[in-house]
Amino acid sequence: MSALSLRYVALGDSSGVGVGGRQGGYVEHLFQRLRRTRDGVGLLNLAVSGATSATVLSGQLARAQRASPHVVTLGVGINDLWRGVTPGQFESHMDQLAHGLVATGARVVVSNLPDMSLAPVARLAANFLPLPLIVERIGAFNQALERVISRHGLHPVDLHTPSRVELPTGDFFSADGFHPSDAGYQRMAEHFWPVLLRACEPHPEHERATG
Repeated sequence: MSALSLRYVALGDSSGVGVGGRQGGYVEHLFQRLRRTRDGVGLLNLAVSGATSATVLSGQLARAQRASPHVVTLGVGINDLWRGVTPGQFESHMDQLAHGLVATGARVVVSNLPDMSLAPVARLAANFLPLPLIVERIGAFNQALERVISRHGLHPVDLHTPSRVELPTGDFFSADGFHPSDAGYQRMAEHFWPVLLRACEPHPEHERATG
């Protein structure tokens, strides 16, 4: 990757992989947009379906660091939400991820959690995770992310606010009622795009020789 002018590394879960869509996840959409705006863009997509903040920390962070990225996107937390991870545990994991990624000199773009109480699967899960509890946990997770973003100077993408307006009005979920559809991934990429574009602007740390 040494000859590339922009090394983009993506970490996260199935939304980074593109499960539920036929045209790739939001990471692929972002990569294709970057390629249309500049030459020499490379992507290392480390996202894994089913990933939690803990497994991103244990299985993706070191590989991302070795890639010497210029810019990183990080989208994780939905699986933590469903699997009973506490907001405190989530914040600790995200803190460690942010520390490790910022130490590479990369600019780090991180998204918060959309309102998954609006997903079809949430109604099916209401017997063991009532909708008010889902809403409460999403709020706590996003507050934890706000603190991490503030502490480490990350570039935030707000998926939560627009999701409350968009998800009830469009066909943004795939047939499983959980993963995004192609339209959902396109909307995610549109929300990421202006933040990622600003994060890709040249800065002194990345005016370094390659080789």
